[in-house]
Amino acid sequence: MGTVEDLIARSNRLGSDPRNTNFAGGNTSAKGRAVDPVTAGEVDVIWVKGSGGDLGTLQGSGLAALRLDRLRALANVYPGVDREDEMVAAFDYCLHGKGGAAPSIDTAMHGLVQAAHVDHLHPDSGIALATAVDGEALTRECFGDRVVWVPWRRPGFQLGLDIAQVARENPQAIGCVLGGHGITAWGANSEECERNSLEIIRTAESFIATHGKDLPLGERLAANEPLPEAQRHTRAAALAPIIRGLASTDQPQVGHFTDSEVVLDFLASSQHPRLAALGTSCPDHFLRTKVRPMVLDLPPSASPDDTIGRLRELHAQYRQDYAAYYDAHATADSPPMRGADPAIVLVPGVGMFSFGRNKQTARVAGEFYVNAINVMRGAEAISTYRPIDEAEKFRIEYWALEEAKLARMPASKPLATRVALVTGAGSGIGRAIAHRLAAEGACVVVADRDAQAAIDVASDIGTADVAIPVTVDVTQEDQITAAFESAVLAFGGVDLVVNNAGLSVSKSLVETTIDDWDLQHGVMARGSFLVARAAARVMAEQGMGGDLVYISSKNGVVAGPNNIAYGAAKADQSHQVRLLAAELGDIGVRVNGVNPDGVVRGSGIFAGGWGANRAAVYGVKEDELGAFYAGRTLLKKEVLPEHIADAVFALTGGDLSRTTGAHIPVDSGVAAAFLR
Repeated sequence: MGTVEDLIARSNRLGSDPRNTNFAGGNTSAKGRAVDPVTAGEVDVIWVKGSGGDLGTLQGSGLAALRLDRLRALANVYPGVDREDEMVAAFDYCLHGKGGAAPSIDTAMHGLVQAAHVDHLHPDSGIALATAVDGEALTRECFGDRVVWVPWRRPGFQLGLDIAQVARENPQAIGCVLGGHGITAWGANSEECERNSLEIIRTAESFIATHGKDLPLGERLAANEPLPEAQRHTRAAALAPIIRGLASTDQPQVGHFTDSEVVLDFLASSQHPRLAALGTSCPDHFLRTKVRPMVLDLPPSASPDDTIGRLRELHAQYRQDYAAYYDAHATADSPPMRGADPAIVLVPGVGMFSFGRNKQTARVAGEFYVNAINVMRGAEAISTYRPIDEAEKFRIEYWALEEAKLARMPASKPLATRVALVTGAGSGIGRAIAHRLAAEGACVVVADRDAQAAIDVASDIGTADVAIPVTVDVTQEDQITAAFESAVLAFGGVDLVVNNAGLSVSKSLVETTIDDWDLQHGVMARGSFLVARAAARVMAEQGMGGDLVYISSKNGVVAGPNNIAYGAAKADQSHQVRLLAAELGDIGVRVNGVNPDGVVRGSGIFAGGWGANRAAVYGVKEDELGAFYAGRTLLKKEVLPEHIADAVFALTGGDLSRTTGAHIPVDSGVAAAFLR
């Protein structure tokens, strides 16, 4: 393997183990020779993980490549810590070729250290030493002279100079502990560097385990013991929309829920209020978790009303405190405050709710706070936890370089931060709608009576950060309740619900049985009502508005033969749109319908016998039914599931924000179905 291949392999191995570093945390590098694209001669180059990448999934495209001589020459023009930010812009003048990914702030650390390979990581065990009040002495006790202490300094060029000096003055050292931050290790080759990184991490783990005291987080509080799992999840599902609404006061957020043993044990400990108030320390942690979490100070035995009322009080106080933190440290050139809502909300006996601009960001924020809990436990086991002070946290949180990183993020998609639940999404129209909403940025709950179909569609869409499957028969109230509980536990709430589940039996009036009638009304009339009611409850609790979309039918308007049960059920759905639009406007929920006609290809309804029946009614072959429907329209074009999905997006994507109570025909022009 070559230098770059070795670097990527090492990075992936280190990044795949959460004991070594957190998601998107830390960076690795390698120095070697490469051909200059201008002179065709060989030059010394450093490849280093670029800004914002993740070690566990790093690929070649995620590396920044810089000329080593030019990077090191920057030391001659370094203007000092007061003008630190200028050095990142200077990295652009050191790029090799096109340079690859954007260089991170830690590039100087990697380039100025003489060793050929360098790892900078954020292991919980290393940060525990780094945040202990006597971390320097503990580092010496733990490692002897093999690992050297470097006092806290904000990441940047000066920190790179500091570490390079430590490495020069301590030739026996394999790395260092960075106060308040993490670790850095080096080696003459990739294998040695990785071995040294793991030695530091595992030695720190062993030291804490051997020397740590029992109950480092204090005695357990009987009142805060976790609720039984089923009760815990029911309580979390009830609280999730309310908490998400609070956390979205400044801007909409997607949520994530965690009730891992680590979180529940922390919240059951007597010291959790003190430690949570101190906040996190590692920059990678608090950039995602904010300076500190919001912590409910009531036990799980508190009544729901008391719990909700106290959460609202604590949220108001959190916003005041965050604004005070901003005002205390902001300068004339600080970026504007980005929002005063918490990213982490801790509920004793229940778990942790974390929030972000998408599901992955919300999940990772929660993972980072779990890292912070591990750090606190480790530091308290061997000493006393002392994170960096708030002034330093502010300097990093509102760093111009951090602002620039945010500015490089791609523009949000139209449905970003929105959570959609689509019924009947295992096939046909529902499947197309689920795919379209996800493509436009929504998190999607794929709901279908066919469990495997729901799983398949969710898998096709993407990971659990984008789509989850739920099994639900919309005629069963308990299954609908369970589906919405799954949705709010997965994503924090629900904003967009599509009532699409349906079926049809084509029979004449005299042939239509009570069972036929009840079946079709149970799914489409009663089922839509039950789903809409569950959605309205969640949307009301969130206080963020929302969208309900009914996939009705032109048959709710146009009378046709052998269609009494289906047409009547569709007419019921159509009027539900009007009724609910009139009722739910007060909470900002818009209710609209889509009236398709003749969606044959990909349709579960048509494949289930409806197509053969309708073909017989119209005297055509079943495989010609789509063309028959198209031929009787004004546009003479067949309607496909994707066209219905287009209409759903048009209604919910933002351009029709003042439209409610409307029915959009998607039928290629059926004059008899024109709305009057």
